[in-house]
Amino acid sequence: MRTILCYIYPDMADFEVVVLLHRLRNAGGRRIVTIAETLQEVTSQSGLRYLPDMTIAQAEALDAEALIIPGGPINNRQNAILPLIRRMDAQGKLLAAICFGPQFLGRAGVLDRHSFTTSCTPEHIASQGLADPFPRQHFVDKRAIHDGHVITAQGHAFVDFAAEVCRYLHVFTSPQQEYDQLGKIKED
Repeated sequence: MRTILCYIYPDMADFEVVVLLHRLRNAGGRRIVTIAETLQEVTSQSGLRYLPDMTIAQAEALDAEALIIPGGPINNRQNAILPLIRRMDAQGKLLAAICFGPQFLGRAGVLDRHSFTTSCTPEHIASQGLADPFPRQHFVDKRAIHDGHVITAQGHAFVDFAAEVCRYLHVFTSPQQEYDQLGKIKED
């Protein structure tokens, strides 16, 4: 069974990836493995608590097909995931992040070579007194962007995000099955 990693961290926006993970597991037959910096419980923005399956360090040994990153608070000190992102990028594995999640791809240097979108504005980052992790010259103001093996989406576009990732991983066998599983996706 092919493996999908999902990075979980405190105050992550779990609702942004639930539809995607459900489709990948049930329609796509993928094994979903949650990873975090430690094996301690992680509480999301919704208040749901998650127990990681393994640490980021343990996940290094897996031959995962993709890494999914939900949104969450902007945090320039949260960098333990960056080596795994860089390794998967070098291998051409799917890197998919939504809302503020692309911040990790930005800090890993992946977005220096790919178009991307995010819900995180320069103004929001400045209001937090943090350095902007995004190479803004590659930013595209669209609901979802697929550029090579990188997929990013704005937070409100979580169904579009699910559709892009499922298309990339060939989860659906036909446009009709995609429609049946996800409904009509709003086109830009």
